[in-house]
Parts: sequence; structure tokens; C-alpha cells
Amino acid sequence: MQVNDLIFKELIKRGYSLEGKTRIWNIADSKLWYLTSEQAQAYLNLENSTDYKKAMFDVEIQMLKKNMTDISERVLNGGTVNIIDIGCGDGKKAVPVIDYLNEIAKIRYCPIDISSYMVSAAIEKIKKLNKGEVVQFKWNISDFDNLENVSLLLRDAEYRQNLFLFLGSTISNFEIHEVMYEIMEAMDTSEDYLLMGVALSNVIPEEIVKSYNSPLVDNFLSKVLTEIGIKKEDIELNVRYRRSRVEVLYNLKKDIRLDFGDQTIYFMKGDQILVAVSYRYNEKDLKKAIRIYFKNAKFYLNEDKTWTLILCKK
Repeated sequence: MQVNDLIFKELIKRGYSLEGKTRIWNIADSKLWYLTSEQAQAYLNLENSTDYKKAMFDVEIQMLKKNMTDISERVLNGGTVNIIDIGCGDGKKAVPVIDYLNEIAKIRYCPIDISSYMVSAAIEKIKKLNKGEVVQFKWNISDFDNLENVSLLLRDAEYRQNLFLFLGSTISNFEIHEVMYEIMEAMDTSEDYLLMGVALSNVIPEEIVKSYNSPLVDNFLSKVLTEIGIKKEDIELNVRYRRSRVEVLYNLKKDIRLDFGDQTIYFMKGDQILVAVSYRYNEKDLKKAIRIYFKNAKFYLNEDKTWTLILCKK
């Protein structure tokens, strides 16, 4: 089997640390989750599952529908707006926003994702809505480093304003300060807004861990390791919650040797490979962090305070 060189190089670069006598290899980077179309589709299978939709998707959709009138009144300063969908997935997170804004403004939708598979899926989905223009250009397949380029290229004489979407608690896949600065820098001081959806930590940790211990999560995240030649039957899913974050690891059931070029990695039975982390921010800490970057931030909380929409302006 061909070894994915990006994942292998991350293992070489990061090495391992010790927890007691256990070696922990940390390659928890969301950029490694969607390197192939099979990985991206495995995520979409997870996202479209009943349990995931109930916990992550449905609650956000309900909140968007409830608050879009207030959000649009605060955001729109003219008859046109660019909707820049960061981490767009297959585009469905943006649909409620597009549906509402299309009734009162001329919209232009621009999906941004590290995965070309996701971008193609989002373009196809939103085009079918036939609500506004859908932008296809080289920056669609991008990360946070290129957001400023996207913002500048989309802003023109007709479309002066950008509304950045960062929905689906995608921020949970990052340490918050890693991305807030990049998004803030891409925004114009006077006209642009950011709308985020974030899962909060007001959930019993055992319930969070239980939700991650699923065959669909396993099928999605195990591909990070099968992409470097580790067999699925030689690893076992392990989920834990600590330091206000979910950690998804794989326990190795046997010694494994991986060769790539002139380099070799030796894994030992009992080693653990950390492939994903998902942060759970509490309301207080989240507000403190957001206000480092944005002077104006409006929080919309659901009743049990397990989810918030945040509308931000510099």
C-alpha cells in the first residue's frame, strides 16, 4: 500500500511523548482528516448520521432560524453581501443563512475548505438552491492563511461587504487563538462580520465520550492511520475527555514497522496515536477569548447553554 507522505512526515517530525510508560504519538491535526476523497466522504457519513445531526447540526439550524432576523438587521448595510463559508463541508451549514438573506439581499456564496472534495460538494449543493451566485476560483481550496486573499478578491464595487461563516463548531478542532487572528485580519473594520457556531462545555463529559465512541467516528478517523499502511484490525479506538477537550486515540495491538523512503518508524504494542482533539469552551472563557480579537461580539445562547452563535465585528 502507498504510504501517505504528509501523515508519515508528521509522525517523524513530532515523534512521541511519554505518559508513564506509554508512548503517545500526537498527529492531531484536522488537515490530515480530509487528504483523500474517501476520508472526506467518511466525515460526511458521520455528519449525516442521526446522532451527529441531533447533537451538532439540528441545534445550530434551529438557532439560526430563530435568530437570523436579528443577525441580518445587524449585519446588512446594503443590498449585497459575500458569504464566505469557512470549513464549508458539503455546504449544508450555510443553507439557513442563504435561505434567509436571499430574501432581502443579493448574495454571492464562496465555500472555503482544505478539502477539494468538500468544496465540490458545497458548490454543487448551493448551486441547486439557485439563490445567488456561487464563486469558484483557486482560493476555494484553502486554509486560514489565505483568507485575507479571499476577502480582498471578493470585495468589489458591487459586493463591498463580507459575512464570514464559521459554523458547525469547526472552531472546536483548533486552539482558538490559532484561527481567530487569521479571520480577524481578513475582515474589513467597517463592513465585515463573522458568524460562528460553537458547542459549549456545559455537557456531561461521559456523554461526550459516549458520542465519540461510535463506528462512524472510528471509520472516519481510523483512515488517518490506514493511509500510512496500518491495518484497521491492528488498532483500537480509545476516547477520553480531559483538559476541557475530547481526545481520540488509537491503541496499537501489535508491534508495527513503517517504512517510507529511507526512513523507518517502529511502533510498539501498547503505543497510542492521538489523531483528533475537540475543544469544549465554557461560556466565560469563550467570551474572554473572542473579545481579544473583536470589540463587538453578540452571543446567542440556546436554553441549556450547550451551544452558542456568535456574531463578531472588529
